[in-house]
Formats: sequence, C-alpha cells, structure tokens
Amino acid sequence: MKAWTHEARLLLRSRPAVAALVLLLALSTLAVLAGLREVARQQHTLAHLAQLQQQVLQEQADKLTRAGDAGNAAYYTFHDTWDAPSPAAFLALGLRDATPYVLRVRALALQAQLHEGETFNPELALAGRFDYAFVLVYLAPLVLIALLYDLVSGERRAGRLGLLLALPGGSGRGLWLRRAGLRAGLALGGLLLPVLAAALWQGMPVRLLAGVVAATTAYVLFWAALSVVLATRIASPAASATALVGGWVLLTLLLPTLANAVLARAVPVHQGVDLMLAQRQAVHGAWDEPREATLQRFFQTHPQWRHSTALPAGFSWKWYYAFQQLGDESVADAFQAYRASLQARQQWTARLGWLLPGVGVQTALHRQADTDLQAQLAYQDDIAAFHARLRQYYYPYLFDERRFTRHDFAAQPRFVARPRPEEVAGASLAGLAVAALVAAALAWRWPTRAGWPDRR
Repeated sequence: MKAWTHEARLLLRSRPAVAALVLLLALSTLAVLAGLREVARQQHTLAHLAQLQQQVLQEQADKLTRAGDAGNAAYYTFHDTWDAPSPAAFLALGLRDATPYVLRVRALALQAQLHEGETFNPELALAGRFDYAFVLVYLAPLVLIALLYDLVSGERRAGRLGLLLALPGGSGRGLWLRRAGLRAGLALGGLLLPVLAAALWQGMPVRLLAGVVAATTAYVLFWAALSVVLATRIASPAASATALVGGWVLLTLLLPTLANAVLARAVPVHQGVDLMLAQRQAVHGAWDEPREATLQRFFQTHPQWRHSTALPAGFSWKWYYAFQQLGDESVADAFQAYRASLQARQQWTARLGWLLPGVGVQTALHRQADTDLQAQLAYQDDIAAFHARLRQYYYPYLFDERRFTRHDFAAQPRFVARPRPEEVAGASLAGLAVAALVAAALAWRWPTRAGWPDRR
C-alpha cells in the first residue's frame, strides 16, 4: 500500500499527467451530458407527437366518418410509430442519428413509407456524434499514450533509471506495472465516473451497466498494456510516442476504414430507397392494368375476400387497397434479400471486432445501448406488424362494404412498441477480453531487466 501511495504522490507532481486525466474526465462528462441531452430531446419529441396525434385524431373523427367510407378514413389517417431510446442510449447513439425514430404510416403500401426516412445527407452524418463511445474509442487511447509513452525512457532521461534498477525489487515487473496500473486505473475512473452517475440517473439495468463497465475496462486494459509493451522496449520517448500514435492511427482509423471498404464490396447492400422506388413503380403501374385482373391476383393470396361483390363502374377503394397490397408483395423477395445483406454485413462487422478492439467496443456499446442495426430492424418489424394489423382492421369494411362509424374510427389499432430483451453483446465482449488479455500477457512478460532498453 505504501508503494501505491508513493506512486500516487509522484503522479500528482506530474502536471502533464494530471492535466491528461482531468481532460479525460471532462471529455467523458461532456460526452455523457451530450448523450443525456439528446435522449431527453428525443423523449420530449415523442411525448409532444403523442399529444399531437391525439388532437389530430379527435379533429378527424367527425370529418372522416361523416360519409361512412372506410377507404377515405384509411387514406387520410396517419398513425404514429416510434422507437423510444433505451436507458443506455445516451452512451452510443449509433443509428438513431441516421434513421428516423418516429415514422407516420397509413394503410397504403408499406415499403414506400418504411424507407422514406433514408433520404438524409450522408455528409452530415459522416462525422458522427460526440458521445461516450466516441470518447472511449478515439480519445481515451490518446490519453493513455500520453500517460505511459515515457514510462521507462522518462526515468532514463531524468537520470534515475540506474538508481531504480539498483533498488531491491527494482529490476522486476512490480515498479513499472504498478506505475502503469495506477495511471490506467485513474484513466478508467475518469471514463466510468460520469457513466455510473448517468446510469443511476437513467435507471439503467445493472446487467447493461455491467456490460458497459466490462467493455470499457477491457478496452482501457488493451491500450494500457500495448503502451507498456512499447514503452519498455523502445529507448527514445519520441520513438515510443510515435510508435504508439502510429498504432492508434492503424487500429482505430486505417484498418477499420479499409475493412469497411472490403466488406462493402464483399457484401453489397442496396439502398432502401431502391425498394421504395420499385414498390412505387408496381403501385403506379396498377392504374393502367385491368381492375378485375388486379383483384383476382389479390384474391390468390387473400382468398378470404373472394366473396366480395363485383367492382362498381367508377373508382373503388377495395381495388385501390388491393393493388397497394400487391405493390408490397411484388418487392417481398427483394426486401428479404435486402434484410439478409444487412444482417450479413453486421455479422461480419462483429467478427471484425475480434481483430480490431475499436470495432469490438463500438459493436458492444451500440448493442447494449440498443442503437445498432439489430435495433433498427426490430423497429421496422414493429412497424410492419402494426401495419398488418391496420390493414386487417380495414379490410372487412372495404370488401364487405360495411359502414364506417365514429366508433369504428376510435377503435382503430394503435401502435405499441414491443419490449425488447436487455442484451449484452457477449461475442464482442469476448473478443475485447481476448485482445486485452493477450496485450496484458505481453506487458507482464516483457518488462524484465533483460527486456529494458538500457542504451544511452
């Protein structure tokens, strides 16, 4: 304990080290506060939209049911769907920046509505969000490098290395690992203190918080161990710092970018907008096809409505909604292929996290925050399930030509988001743990007297 206290006093005398730790604490705090603010803004938006939805439905009730026409009500009534942020969303906002978390849908063809939110400017989303995941992945390694790059060479430059080696026990691992452990532990505390406070405020489940703490600890351990390995093998402080910064550029910038480019070529994914256009072409083309032929195609997949009366001479809502349904069915195979490509790319990204710790920790945080691709697809599944219920609600009124009353309007289905299980990204955490343990084993093995660069 006395040795640790002595190391702490030495650390407090180092102004650059103290400044680096304070800076990391400040960055982590600002990132957590920014995430909390964004989550609060989204929650306020959802609450405000829910009130507006109620007001609009009340105002439309008389107007849309006056003629008793269900097709008219189905066409003009928009229904809100939403994806509320999880208790851990403030840590890593992920795809919530690039995809809508609120979507209004009608009983028309779904695909055109589902992918309208993808028309955003990719350059605005390129820089990403300043959140905890950004601080941990990109900035925390730089602080650890600043704290540890001159672990041995700094003592040589100050003329104390020979004395330290001559002290009892000074030639072992204890001194350097104790010093590195103290600095890495304080850096870990600077990262996690704001997270723990915000988790308590948000009521984050203990299981998710444990996953966040594990991911952060493993990532900090990896970079601390890597810094110790290079700091005890390279004689010059400048060379050590250059090697560590080069490793940071390679592991967090170059290799992930290169891997993403390779993955994009190996697993191509078309834009959801392509599905939207294909579905709209099928819907618009139905206006030029014989109405009876369109209705017969609809009855092939929905035989329960074959008993419907013949189409009238003029416009018919049941014909209109039949070809809207056929428009979705025309792109069903393409939609499944699109989803499969997205999921395959996500799986390969998770596997990549076993080789690149930065990718692994991002994957873990986004999964635990429920802001990754899996969360986005789950929201789309919720919308599709609600849309199917909405269609099934209206079809009896359309095909049986039943009168649609104010009571029927009030009884329309309402969107309810299904609760999602609290998931900890076990595979990504395992990859991080392996990388951290390998680096720690190297750090434990190498800082011996034989391994020290004692060149003058």
